[in-house]
Amino acid sequence: MKRRFLLAALGALVLGCTPPKDAPPPKSTLVIGLDVSGSFRRSGHFDDAIDFAALYIYAHMKGFHGLRRPSDVFIGTMGGQRPGEAKTFHPIQDLTGKSPAQIAASLRAWFPEEDPITDYNAFFERVSVHVQRQNLGLAPLSIVMFSDGVPDIPGAKGDELYRRINMTPLEYLSRSVTVRLLYASPKVAQRWEKHVPRKRVRLWTQDAEVMQGWRRHFVSTARPEQQDSLWSWMKNVVDFRVRRGKVI
Repeated sequence: MKRRFLLAALGALVLGCTPPKDAPPPKSTLVIGLDVSGSFRRSGHFDDAIDFAALYIYAHMKGFHGLRRPSDVFIGTMGGQRPGEAKTFHPIQDLTGKSPAQIAASLRAWFPEEDPITDYNAFFERVSVHVQRQNLGLAPLSIVMFSDGVPDIPGAKGDELYRRINMTPLEYLSRSVTVRLLYASPKVAQRWEKHVPRKRVRLWTQDAEVMQGWRRHFVSTARPEQQDSLWSWMKNVVDFRVRRGKVI
């Protein structure tokens, strides 16, 4: 009798902890950073990155194939006319109800300018301010940057360019912060991994050549909910779970 009572109590506890099917997703924040500098536009990867970014945003907003569905999405750029220039972030409401093609068109329309510099430090600082203003500090934070990864820092060259990238504003912004750099060259990606100082921030890079592989999994005649191969590739290649690694 005691055993039956215990099993019934455990069953009730499990059912009580299981969220209903129509429950909103757990709190998490996705920030998309787009590099609209001349160097990235001329790299041959810019249009591919925009098309993939649109699919990436759409798939996460829908939660396809187990991809984390964020409760908040913000999109901005990582550059400007001068160092430290603040940029506007577009919220998730500006994308709701749009198809991947419409999202891609919005991204191109929002950021038609060609920034002369790529300023990651200003971008990270702006992300920090934005997250704090929106009271999103308790939610896991994922920052995905579509960029060649080459910073513009006056007076710095070589590896010193990467040592002077400042992730300090992100370190204690959330209990979990992950930065993903997509479309860098292998050499630049390695420099980010080896030289960019960080303590709690998780960093993941993916080379441009690997990123272009998404098109092999995209079926142009299939509806978004049928793109299982693409969403699986996205989950394993881009959203790879990253371990924390210190670089000081």
